[in-house]
Amino acid sequence: MTYQYWNEKFETMSRPELASYQLVQLKKMIGYSLRTPFYAARLKAVGISSPDDIKALSDLKRIPFTTKNDLRSGFPYGFLSINRDDVIRLHASSGTTGIPTTIYFSRDDIKNWTSFVARCIYGTGCNKTDVFQNMITYGLFTGGLGFHAGGEEVGMLVIPSGSGNTTRQFRLMQDFGTTVVHATPSFLLHVEAKMKEEGINRDSLKLKRAFAGAEPYSEDTRRRIEELLNIDVFNSYGLSEMNGPGVAFECQCKNGLHLWEDGYIAEIVNPDTLEPVPDGETGELVLTILCREATPILRYRTRDLTAFYTEPCACGRTHRRIHRITGRSDDMLIINGVNLFPSQIEEVIMAIKEVGNNYLIVVEKEGVLDRLTVKVEVRPDIFMDDSRPLNAIKEKIRKTLQASITINPRVELHESGALPVSEGKAVRVQDSRPKDV
Repeated sequence: MTYQYWNEKFETMSRPELASYQLVQLKKMIGYSLRTPFYAARLKAVGISSPDDIKALSDLKRIPFTTKNDLRSGFPYGFLSINRDDVIRLHASSGTTGIPTTIYFSRDDIKNWTSFVARCIYGTGCNKTDVFQNMITYGLFTGGLGFHAGGEEVGMLVIPSGSGNTTRQFRLMQDFGTTVVHATPSFLLHVEAKMKEEGINRDSLKLKRAFAGAEPYSEDTRRRIEELLNIDVFNSYGLSEMNGPGVAFECQCKNGLHLWEDGYIAEIVNPDTLEPVPDGETGELVLTILCREATPILRYRTRDLTAFYTEPCACGRTHRRIHRITGRSDDMLIINGVNLFPSQIEEVIMAIKEVGNNYLIVVEKEGVLDRLTVKVEVRPDIFMDDSRPLNAIKEKIRKTLQASITINPRVELHESGALPVSEGKAVRVQDSRPKDV
């Protein structure tokens, strides 16, 4: 296979060259950080009052971790390092507290971000002959404008269709010959189901590739989307605190996501001890941005769980790869003393051929015990009025789940399309237990 590079010099630079570049960029970030109210105090407390106090990349470990709560505590301008008049855009994501984490961009920041996203897109085999339909939310969410700008940078015809309204999405695909789409994996599964419902002939579409991200999903889900839509699906990783999309992406090998180390310094730590884990072991991803002047963020705890690959990629890129995100350290469910991630359930049920495209995990309190219920849609060709095969399917799912997660769940079967569908990030868990449990 012939691999294409957007910026071959940077994508294939040697590890020593990459380390030298990172050190230069890290010093710049320290300089910007010292201009912010938050980091000015934090860095000086650990003896860093100038970029010259950083002598080696290992000095990064002198700096305390930054958390989402830190970003919220600095709202609105506590992390802004340049003159307000030089800011041309902001993106924000809100959480349960209602206080958003706000990220500011200078003109150069937008250019840098766009270049990284273009690198991701081009590395999957796309080029200016492609028609790119961006089926993701626009606005303060970074996924919409981030991919939009990256697609335009590559030279693709970009259709800013936004999320939802599958009937209109199909019409756009047919009218303009869409070859590439960007959406959440859950919405891609929904698209396939609606395609059958609306009588859309797959042969009438020119789809070749999809970029899937914004929510964790299993390899079985990726394979299911690829088989159902007859396309190549590429895993995308990003987060608003680190610009958004463009942090890491799969190349044509589809064997892990290249994390662009000329834009980010990556660490993987044990989420309990905060000590580094050996390469190959799963831990929490910690990122330091090297490509944004307006909002520098150092050693940010993403809460995303992953691991580094230890072997090089066949494509020739030298940037380390990470495994697909398996969940978040703060999304773990504790059910009757057993630790469980929603992704573990998805991995099991999506490998069962009778299961449809949507599911919901419900956790409730029954007396003093927790009760786990997994609601699963079945394939459209399975008749819901025939109880014997349905009971067999239900028991198959229950036994397979119990063998994998050691918890005996209730299983509910639902008709295709019966469970709620989210146009943005899928809501896969409903936990109604008291918050102090």
